[in-house]
Amino acid sequence: MLFWLKEDMAPQELTRRLAAVITHIDEIMQQEIRPLLAVDIIEQLHRQFAILSGGRGKDGAPIITFPEFVGFKHIPDEDFLNVMTYLTSVPSAEAASIGFVIVIDRRMDKWSSIKASLTRIAVAFPGNLQLIFILRPSSFIQRAITDIGIKYYRDEFKRKVPIIMLNSISDLHDYIAKSQLTEDLGGTLEYRHSQWISHRTAIENFALTVKTTAQMLQTVGSRLSATELPRGMVSTEELFVLHTRQWDKLRDELKLLGKQGAMLLSCIQEPATKNPTSKLNANELENVATIERLLVQLDETEKAFSQFWSKHHLKLNQCLQLQHFEHKFCEVKLALDNLLAEQAEFTDLGDSVMRVEQLLKEHEKLEGKGQEPLEKAQLLALIGDQLIQSHHYAADSIRPKCAELRHLCDDFTNENRKKYDMLGKSLELHRQLDKVSHWCEAGIYLLASQAVDKCQSREGVDVALNDIEAFLDTAKEYQLPSPKEFYNQFELMLTLDVKVMLPGYFDFVVGKEALRGGGESAYCLGKSR
Repeated sequence: MLFWLKEDMAPQELTRRLAAVITHIDEIMQQEIRPLLAVDIIEQLHRQFAILSGGRGKDGAPIITFPEFVGFKHIPDEDFLNVMTYLTSVPSAEAASIGFVIVIDRRMDKWSSIKASLTRIAVAFPGNLQLIFILRPSSFIQRAITDIGIKYYRDEFKRKVPIIMLNSISDLHDYIAKSQLTEDLGGTLEYRHSQWISHRTAIENFALTVKTTAQMLQTVGSRLSATELPRGMVSTEELFVLHTRQWDKLRDELKLLGKQGAMLLSCIQEPATKNPTSKLNANELENVATIERLLVQLDETEKAFSQFWSKHHLKLNQCLQLQHFEHKFCEVKLALDNLLAEQAEFTDLGDSVMRVEQLLKEHEKLEGKGQEPLEKAQLLALIGDQLIQSHHYAADSIRPKCAELRHLCDDFTNENRKKYDMLGKSLELHRQLDKVSHWCEAGIYLLASQAVDKCQSREGVDVALNDIEAFLDTAKEYQLPSPKEFYNQFELMLTLDVKVMLPGYFDFVVGKEALRGGGESAYCLGKSR
C-alpha cells in the first residue's frame, strides 16, 4: 500500500509553467524599468504637474505634457523623478524607444518656471528625449525675459535635446496634430486625468493579483503534492474532501479574477463601444493590449493548475480506491476462507440413503450460503480489473489479489461439484444396497418357507424350483452390476462401514445357485426320508 502521494513530474511542471507566467507578467508590466506603481505615488500623480495624455507625435513618439501648474518649482526633486520615471515606463517598449516629445505649457507662467522645468528635465528625465516644445508666456514682459533667458541657455539645452519655442497653440498644431492634443492645447483628444489614474491603478492591481495568484498556486501545488496520506479510509476520505474543497475555492477565485479582468477591459473599451465613431487613444489601446495579455497569463495559470489538479485528484482518488479495494479484499477473503474451511469439514459420505440425503441438503445449504461471498468476490475482482485497465498506479498490487479471489472462488466451486458427485454416487450405492438387501431377505424367506414334505416327490420339487426360478427372474428389475463393475463404479465409496454390507449384496450374485441348490437338496432330503 502506497501512503505517500507522489505526482511524478506534475509539481515540477506546475512550478515551471507558473514561473513562466510570473516572468511574462513582469515583462508585460515592464517591472525591470518600473520600480514604482501608480498607487505608490498616487498623491504626486493627482497633482497633475505632468501627464501622459495618450497623444503621439508624427512618428509615434509618446507625448508628455507639462500643463500650467502654479508652484512647479516647489515640487520636490524626488516627486518629480518618481512621476517622470513612472510616466516614461507606461508606454510600450516599442513606443518608448522612439523617444518622448515634451510639451511645456507656460503661457500663464514666468520664465523662472520654464527654466526650472528645463533644468529638471535636463537633469532627471529618465527616458529618451526626442523634442521639447515650449509655449512661451503670454505676458509681454515674461515673453521678453524668456527670449533673453532661452538665448542664454539654448546652447546648453541643445546639446541634450532640441527645443522649439512657440508663441501660440496654432504654432504647436504645425508640429502635432490636433487629434493628438488635449483640449487645453486646442486639440480634440479626450483625456480625464482621474480616469487615467483609475485605469492605471486598476490594471496594476489586476496584474499584481494575477502574479500573486500564480505564486500562491505554486505554493499550493507543492504542498498538495507533498501530502502524506493517512492510513485509514475515513481519514483519507476527509483529506480527499478537504483537497477538493480547496480546489473548488481556488477555481472560483480564478474565475472571479477572470471576470474582474474582463470587466476592466470592458470599462476601458466602453467609449468606443458606446460610440462607433469614437476611437481609443494610444494610452487606452495600450491598456487594452496590457489587459488582454494579462488575461492570457491568467488563462495559462488556470490551465496549468487545472492540469496539475487533474493529476493530483487522480492520484488521490486512486489511493482512496486502493484503500477501499484492499479493505473489501480482506473482508471477502476472510469470508471465502471461512467458507472453504466449512466446506472442508464435509468429509462424511453417509452410511444410509437417509443420511446421504440429509448430507445433500446440508451441502445445498452451504452452497446457498456461499453465493453472496462468491458474488462479492467476483464483483471485487471485476472492480480490480477496471482499476488496472484505468492505469492505476498500484496495478501490480491489485492484479495478484484479483487472481487470488478468482482462485478461491474456483476452489469452492470445483470442490462443491466434487462433493455433489461423491454424494450422488454414495446415494446411488446405498439405494442399490437397500434393493439388494430387500431382495436377499425375500429370497431367504422364500427358501425358509419351502415345506420339506413338498420335496418328497419330483412334482413337489419342480413346483418349488419353479417358485424359486420365478423369484430369481425378479432380480432383473434391480439391474445391478457384477461385483467387478460394482467395485469399478463405487471404489471411492467403499469405506469400512460400506464393506461390511457388501456380503449381502454379493449374495444376490450367487443367489440363483444358492436357491437352486437349496431346492435340489430339499428334494434329495425328502426322498431319502
